[in-house]
Amino acid sequence: MGEDSRLAAVVALAQGMAAARSSRETWCAAATGACRALGGSFAALSVWERDLGRLRVLVNVGERAEGEEEFPDDESYPVHQFAEITEFLHERWAGGGEPGAWVETAEGPAAGRPGYVHQRVAALRRRGRGCCVVAPIVLHGRAWGELYVARPVGAPVFERDDADFATVLAAVAAAGIAQTERLEEAKRLAYTDSLTGLANRRAVDARLDEAIERHRRDGVVVSLVVCDLNGLKRVNDTCGHAVGDRLLERFGTVLSLCGAMVPGALAARLGGDEFCLLAVGPPADAVVEAAEELCRRAARMEMGDGVACGVASTGDPIGPVPSARRLFRLADAAQYRAKAERAARPVVAGREGPQDPVVRLADEPSREGDDGERRRFRGRHSP
Repeated sequence: MGEDSRLAAVVALAQGMAAARSSRETWCAAATGACRALGGSFAALSVWERDLGRLRVLVNVGERAEGEEEFPDDESYPVHQFAEITEFLHERWAGGGEPGAWVETAEGPAAGRPGYVHQRVAALRRRGRGCCVVAPIVLHGRAWGELYVARPVGAPVFERDDADFATVLAAVAAAGIAQTERLEEAKRLAYTDSLTGLANRRAVDARLDEAIERHRRDGVVVSLVVCDLNGLKRVNDTCGHAVGDRLLERFGTVLSLCGAMVPGALAARLGGDEFCLLAVGPPADAVVEAAEELCRRAARMEMGDGVACGVASTGDPIGPVPSARRLFRLADAAQYRAKAERAARPVVAGREGPQDPVVRLADEPSREGDDGERRRFRGRHSP
């Protein structure tokens, strides 16, 4: 491949990764672009999970062998079987060099020669491949993983200049991966409460809008638990806000544990002393059971005065739920009643018959706009 062709391949790889909208698309773009650029028949991208001591395959593209999945759930290899990802890189860097790619063949090591790696040789033979080039991917000065490109038996064996080109491609892939990780971290922070690590109100609003649409389209059960942590103001006034923050963090942990009782539930802090659980799919009774456990655990916490908890679920007789706003109003009304009655258990909307007081409270006409709905709704009914 000439210099112009290789430059075009690098540009194509960079453009493909820039267009990716998720980690999976980024991985696929990196592997596919490298496979094309190097004239391979197969490529894989793997990450080095240091805490687990393994290389985990993120994506396989091209001509996959039997048992190889595009996005495998758990295809991983102990790092000690492929020690070059650590030892070889360390030796190269210790000597002042840069991490470079190398070639393995079904007959043994070739260009680059990090050492004979019989596991790779055996894998090449087992999968009908004649050679591979392995390029370390380095992020923030540390080995992140590897890019692997193979050719079938009978195809030309990768040469030294192919390994050098693979090193360049790995650097381009690393830049794309780093960019995706930064964007996903920014997205995560935008939807995460910084104090508790739970989801925030923005995340709840987005998930709830999607859930209500599924409910309207497919009848999926959507349940919302809204709760106020009692006693936070007293703790802040008497012990200081640092202690109050610890109370919020502690309750966030309790909420997360109870939310785990309901598959797929989203635990969130709405702001201040307000928290919620959002469940999509499980029956209402399962959500109520989790809310009951939440009340029991909160009552046993060393600080605070327990929690006031309200539940609203489309699985209960609460009438039509055409919007997220109505489900929020129902859960909020149930929570308001639990707080007013100092209830030790959650109050559940719709479970007191046709004239359920929570439903009537939630459906009282609003004389104000939608902005800040929950706060004004609470305020209109405060004593």
